[in-house]
Amino acid sequence: MSREKRVLREHAKEIRCRLSREEIEHHSSLIEHHLRNVIDGESPILVYASKANEVDTRGLIASLLASGTGVVVPIIERESRTLRLSYLRDPSFLVESTFSVPEPLGCEIPASPADIRIVVVPMIAFDRNGHRLGYGAGYYDRFLSCYPHMKKIGIAFSCLELPEIPGDENDVAMDLIVTEKGIIEPR
Repeated sequence: MSREKRVLREHAKEIRCRLSREEIEHHSSLIEHHLRNVIDGESPILVYASKANEVDTRGLIASLLASGTGVVVPIIERESRTLRLSYLRDPSFLVESTFSVPEPLGCEIPASPADIRIVVVPMIAFDRNGHRLGYGAGYYDRFLSCYPHMKKIGIAFSCLELPEIPGDENDVAMDLIVTEKGIIEPR
């Protein structure tokens, strides 16, 4: 990981930590609204289960399940440094796991990446070219590079937009970015 990315990541995390719980809830609700307009009718949807300070996906997951949309969540595979997929039937099955990420451990229902056309991806920061900063371990980049058929939708708070994020050959760009202010179609 480049020093420049490390510095940008830490700066973005500091900005994100300054958001109040109320701001996170309000912005997350707006992001969910914009996102529902983009993914409406698709099923299943691969969506991350959020942890502290991220765009809160609990409301999105609940509304997708209530509407009959299939929800698939990633499970982190530390050994192989990739993601495994599981259908989620009930959000109460999520328990804090690897890197504090909620996962349906013990209640897994295997899902095939071939069945998924849309993936909702967490972003620590982003730029208008579709580049994102994740947590730096490359799990999503490795996974997404194996499944280019998936429409990649990154979600983040608008305050985390940067003028430019340096990319390398392993980075996978987003097809769309959704913030509380709306939808961004990368240049």
